[in-house]
Order: sequence, then C-alpha cells, then structure tokens
Amino acid sequence: MKNRKRNIKFLILMSVSLVFLGAEKKDIYKQVRKNQSLINDVYRHLVTNYVDDIDLDAFTKMSINNLLLDLDPYTVYMENEERSGIEMLTKGKYGGVGIQIGRREKVLTVISPMENSPAKRAGIISGDKIIKIDDQETEGLSMDDAAKLIRGKKGSQVVLSVERFREADLIEFELTREDIKVKDISYSGMLDKQTGYIRLTRFSRNSDKEMKQALRELLENNMTGLVLDLRDNPGGLLNAAVNILDLFIDKGEMLVWTEGKTQKSKRQYESKTVPLVPNDLNITVLVNQGSASASEIVAGTLQDLDRAVVVGRSTFGKGLVQTVFNLDKNRALKITTAKYYIPSGRLIQKPGYLPDDILADTTKQDSLFYTKGGREVSGAGGITPDHEVELGSGSPILSASWRQGLFFNYVQKHKIDYNSFDEVEADTTIMSQFEEYIYSSDLDIFMKGESNYLDMKDMLWELDSTDIQIQGAIEIIDTYFEQKSLTQFETESDKLYHWLLVEFADYFHGDEGRVKQSATQDKDIQKAMMILHDPVAIENVFLPQLEPGTIIDD
Repeated sequence: MKNRKRNIKFLILMSVSLVFLGAEKKDIYKQVRKNQSLINDVYRHLVTNYVDDIDLDAFTKMSINNLLLDLDPYTVYMENEERSGIEMLTKGKYGGVGIQIGRREKVLTVISPMENSPAKRAGIISGDKIIKIDDQETEGLSMDDAAKLIRGKKGSQVVLSVERFREADLIEFELTREDIKVKDISYSGMLDKQTGYIRLTRFSRNSDKEMKQALRELLENNMTGLVLDLRDNPGGLLNAAVNILDLFIDKGEMLVWTEGKTQKSKRQYESKTVPLVPNDLNITVLVNQGSASASEIVAGTLQDLDRAVVVGRSTFGKGLVQTVFNLDKNRALKITTAKYYIPSGRLIQKPGYLPDDILADTTKQDSLFYTKGGREVSGAGGITPDHEVELGSGSPILSASWRQGLFFNYVQKHKIDYNSFDEVEADTTIMSQFEEYIYSSDLDIFMKGESNYLDMKDMLWELDSTDIQIQGAIEIIDTYFEQKSLTQFETESDKLYHWLLVEFADYFHGDEGRVKQSATQDKDIQKAMMILHDPVAIENVFLPQLEPGTIIDD
C-alpha cells in the first residue's frame, strides 16, 4: 500500500514537472515567434521602402553580423571562405602549397617551406619575398587574405611571384595545390638527458596521434620529466584535448564536462584507458595569456588532478564551446552552445563576455575551488599558474627588431658567410656587424617613455614655443633620450646576441636548433626544468594549503 502511494505521489510530481516544463518551452517558442515577427517586419519595410536600392545579399550579411555583435566573440556567421579554419581543425588538412608565411620588412615573406610540399619541390626557399599571388599584388594585403589566396581546392593551381636575394628579376612558381597535413606539434625532443619537451600549437584532428607518437619516442629516450609547452596555443577541438588528457590520467577520472541549454550540449568526458605516461613521471605545463580553450582544459585538468605543475602566466579564459550549424552548402552559423568545466568544478571562462542588459541569468559563480589533493585554485577565469614567471622589462631595440623581422633578414643575407652554427658562435665580429645592420635599417626605436614624451613635447610647443622655461626643459629631456639611445645597443647586447643565435640555429638545425638555443634563456623553460629536477619542489606544489594557525604533529 505504501509503495502504491509513493508511486502515485511520484507520478503526480512527474506530471506537474512535465506540465511546467511544457509550459516553459511553450513560452519560449511564443517569445521566439513574437520577436522573429518583429525582425521580419522591420526587414520587409526597410528593403521595400528605403530610398536607395540596397544589395540584399550584402545587407542580409551585415544584418546577421550586427545581430550577433553583442553576443560572445565566438558566435559568428560564416560564408564559404571563412570556414576553412574550422575544416583545417576537423579534417586535419587543407588544400595548399605548404609554406609558412610572415611579414618581414613589411613584405610578405616565406618563413619556411614544408618538407615534401609543392613549394619545397618547386624550389621555393626560406627568405623568398612573395610579391604577387596569381595577379594580385601582396603589398598592403593582410596575412589572412594572403593565406586565403594561396590556399584552395586540391588539384587547382596558383602562381607565386617571388623576389629572391641577389636575383635581379622576379621568379615565378606555378604550383599545384595538394592536401597539406596540419602539423600540430612543432617540435618534440630531449632538452637534456632527463627532460623531454613537446610544443603543441593547436588541437586538431591529428593532435592526439602526434602526441602519442612524440611521448613514445621520448619515453624510449628514458625521459624522467616532461615540459609540455602550450604557450600561445589558441585551442581547437574539445575531443582532441580529451584524447590527449587520456594519455596522462588514470582510467575512470572525470576530465571535463559541458553544460548548455539542450540535452545534446550536456556531456561528460572521462579517461577511458590506462595512461601511456607513467604516474611517477613528473610533468610541467607552460602557459601564457595566449593559451586558450582546449589548452586551458588540458592545463587546468592536469592541475586539478594534481598531475602536473603549471608554469608561466595566467591564461586567456575561454571556457565556451561552439557548435557549427550548416545553413546551406556555402553558409554556416557557429554558435556558443555550452560552457565547459574541469574536475574541480571550475568554469574557465572569464566573466563579462555578454552585456548585462541582455543576460537573463545573473547567478554568481564560486571563485574558490580545490584540486584532488586539496589545493586551493582560483575560479575567477582562466588558469592561474602554480609558479608565475615574470617576463623582463621591454627592450626597445629587441622589440623593434622583432617587429621588423631583422633577425630573420640578417640571417638570410649572411647565411652564406658560414658553413656551420659553430662558425657563427666563433665569429667575434658578428655583433658589430649586426649593430651596423640595425642602424642602416631605418628602424623606429623609441626608448622607454620616449613616445609619450614626444606627444607631450608637441603639446608644449603648441602651448607656447617661445617660453624659455619650456625650451630649456625640452632641451634637457631631448639630451637625456639621446644619451640613452647611444648606449642602448650595449645595454641590450646579450639579448640581441641570443636571438641572433636562435635564428642561425634555426637555419642550420631547424626546429630542434631553435628550441634548444631558445631554451638557454627561456625563463619559463628554465623554471620548469628546475622544478622537474627538484623532487622537493614538485612535492611542495602538491601539498594542500593549511589554514593559518594549523598545528602539525610530529
């Protein structure tokens, strides 16, 4: 009898819940119809009554973009050419010729051709300046627009007209596009006899396979500690992040879950296999403000499960999941459909991505969470490192040289002077030559505070250019900056020499040379290696914080 009453009570509650749920859905649909009708009316009146003829396709696209403008920046309308980035992630390849491009001395330049690519086989080399893509001049062309022109359907052709050092005329390369496989790990190898290193640049369809292969090779080299570099990794596919975590985390652990409005958007991801990496192998993860999305899932989950020490600077704070809805063959809508949460319960997304006046849910999130071992971690958005590494202050000549690509250009012009990297290191005149090269490059170099001073100087002259006190003050400050600039190269000499060696190491030894030379002065890598080589430092990170006044018995 009791069971029967309980069952009747349960059925009544279920019925009431379903009625409310049904009513809630009915209200939503009613609101949608009402507001959609309003939008349709406005659109119809505009296109039929507006004084000028309107290009309806362009106007519709603009209207859709404006409709999405106040939502998060990841909810976007995409047409054919704008979908290539997503296809690159989901298919792990794209139609192209296999070159990495950059802007050097304001000219579109080949940074490096990929091995066994159409560009490499045709003879395109590092340092070639791309002047035309088919009939399109590249001057003033953005990097994205240039990449779109170079990429295309497999089997189609593109002509690159390049300017080469010491060649009088442009060289034309007629290239047939092929499927270019996306390489997500830019480098993996041993930094020393104990420490393995992996630089992961994105999370695409191939990421977990590349990661598995890299880890196996490092384990075969008797790696006892790993530096996983996720700096400036913008993320990518959620599944790729989950599959990579599976290589490090014990079977059955909750890795990440998503929550959204629809049932489809609510998913949980657990580790499914015995990890490839042994539990006694120490791991550090490098992050910075450019680490986002899937990078934050990996770094945050390893931190929450006390499996890795996170080193660097706080991450970007993107904890939103997008789904692509195809509208037709050429158009699609990418919509943020869920938020993802990591094992401690943290939402990585930073607040403020929606205007308050259109946000209906104003529930406040918790700001403090705890790892598996009881350590306190912040839930204020992004991943806060266990060890924060501060970067040095800005260096005017170094910053300007990077902006103009002077290290790369210098190496391209002087690589024929050396037969090996050892010869570069042995050259005692290289810095005096580089100094001459910098000052002959018409480089805009401003000392710290100088650009602000020049703005103020203009204002003072406008105020009263005849005032003797103003003239005297300006003369003193001008002299100060002149004196600073005279000694600035010497002040920055060590840093400039280091990055010049990095560029030469890249030329002679490729990615391995670049990474190993960079690592000698990379503060993040140096900190990570120090932690990995010190068992006490690792142990101290994973100890839970104690409340003030807590007494520990001997």
